[in-house]
Amino acid sequence: MLIGETIRVALGALRANKLRSLLTMLGIVIGVAAVIAVVALGRGAQKAVNDRISALGTTLLTVNPGQAQTGGVRTGGGGARLLIEDADKLREMGQVLLAVQPEMSSNLQVQYANKNTNTSVVGATANYPLVRNYEVAFGRFFTTAEDATQQRVAIVGPAVVENLGLQSPDAILNELIRIRGIQFTVVGVFKSKGQANAFNNPDDQVIIPINTARFRVMGTNRLRSISVLAPNEAQIPETMAEIQKILRRQHRLRQGKDDDFQIRNQADFLNTLGETTQVFGMLLAGIAAVSLLVGGIGIMNIMLVSVTERTREIGIRKALGATKLNILFQFLIEAVVLCLLGGALGVGVGAGGAILFTKFLGWNTEVGLSSIFLAFGFSAIVGVVFGVYPARRASGLDPITALRYE
Repeated sequence: MLIGETIRVALGALRANKLRSLLTMLGIVIGVAAVIAVVALGRGAQKAVNDRISALGTTLLTVNPGQAQTGGVRTGGGGARLLIEDADKLREMGQVLLAVQPEMSSNLQVQYANKNTNTSVVGATANYPLVRNYEVAFGRFFTTAEDATQQRVAIVGPAVVENLGLQSPDAILNELIRIRGIQFTVVGVFKSKGQANAFNNPDDQVIIPINTARFRVMGTNRLRSISVLAPNEAQIPETMAEIQKILRRQHRLRQGKDDDFQIRNQADFLNTLGETTQVFGMLLAGIAAVSLLVGGIGIMNIMLVSVTERTREIGIRKALGATKLNILFQFLIEAVVLCLLGGALGVGVGAGGAILFTKFLGWNTEVGLSSIFLAFGFSAIVGVVFGVYPARRASGLDPITALRYE
């Protein structure tokens, strides 16, 4: 079998029908492009989630108030509470707790000059930047002494500055803002962390001393949460057990009664979200792969039409000595070449689309080599699988019958 000659004849047949070849490839192009773009979106979303959660620190534990329960049945009319006294007890009795940081918060109106914005006002302790992994870009954070003496100082996020109509974040430094009619001096502006999702923007908040919040602004000792740092990841289970032991004693929960609080492990949260995003990305990629299947069926259909149109040509080649294997190989090459060219174009379109998503829509995308090889390899397999039947049909034609075909 003259392999070189067979390949030349197959490529010549494709060049002779450029428009048909292009339209045949279109299904593969769309399918591969969809796979590349969707997988890039999934990988980008997973990386963004990982980066944002990792930015909080994988040793961070969050204690939230929960519904009091007994034997799985809710008891009491309202939810359980976390109080400042709970945080004080953790700080006092904790042996492996690296840091304890209580928070109380409320959505309040913040005024500056003739502008105002509704934002989350958070009462926190002086170790807030350490525990929550925030950086102050301009100015400073408040001190423990300022918290103890209920000073009216505030640190704002960059989104708050933007919402108040200021062009530069440092323009609000040492300026006066009003929270519930009370004047606060802005002593610092946080470095941007980026918006995690549509419902939670860590840049859109104002931090004030927790004692100032408790006695001057919010008038309550109820906490939204207590953040705790474990010494390291290996000691997270020990830290969680200690938190549970201290809070159960503080809340006077009898043995057998369920906790009225929840302890969330940031590392577990990271793993769960990562797995969820990965499964979601695979689901989208699977949906996109259906278009590859449709493209393969389209190639088989066109190749069958091509076999019918070229019946006399096949008969002449067989009469001149072409073997069944020559004909089979020729049509199989045509199908595979169409799929590989379509795959190459699809990779370019998909990668370009992912870049455009990032540039114009601000979506996180990441084109990985694995997805390129997967889509490209799958397109080659499609060419082989869906090209076999038309090729076998062509190679099985009787030369005498083929020569008589009109």
